[in-house]
Amino acid sequence: MTKFVWILHTNGRMGYSMLLFISLILLPVMASSDAFGQRIADIPLTDAVTGEQFLWEEHRTAKGVVLIFSSLSCPFSKLYEGRITSLYDTYSSKGFVFALVNPHMALGESESKQSMAALSNEKLGGMPFLMDEAQELARYLKVTKIPEAVLITNGPTGYSVAYQGAVDNNPQSPEGAQMNYLDNALANIIARKTPSPASTRAVGCNIRWNRLD
Repeated sequence: MTKFVWILHTNGRMGYSMLLFISLILLPVMASSDAFGQRIADIPLTDAVTGEQFLWEEHRTAKGVVLIFSSLSCPFSKLYEGRITSLYDTYSSKGFVFALVNPHMALGESESKQSMAALSNEKLGGMPFLMDEAQELARYLKVTKIPEAVLITNGPTGYSVAYQGAVDNNPQSPEGAQMNYLDNALANIIARKTPSPASTRAVGCNIRWNRLD
């Protein structure tokens, strides 16, 4: 594991030393200015489908990790089920890791682990469905809508958000979508290009935030 060590010294009067170790494979996603306070790898999430923990270290060689924030009760999520499954089928074989993330786990039985697993197995090809019960990942990435997509890539300087926002520009009809934002972003990564646009405004259900006591 490669590490950088920064050592700051004064010239004799008062000696200070500060060691800052930065792991290349566990760097925080630079999604915001306060991202330095926490690492994405420090947010443990469990897959409702398999019961196993989603570990970032296992996906560091992937072309990218696609997180789609979703829930069982949001009607916009239901509208996008077919499109998300199609993207999953197309790009998971091309080196991308896909996972749904549910930030509404605390809302009750309608968002239960069992219901999430059943939906994934019946309609989403068994795609991982991560339980963000404390909403740590949603807050960390500043996600506000359901569904909202976040494409994360890993490069020489660590993890970074390559694209964040809407899947496309027509929630009601996949055939009516003129801009397939997430599809284009994934294709750009394969072509070694920077996704453009890098962010769009997601349209859907507002995330219902848990109280922070």
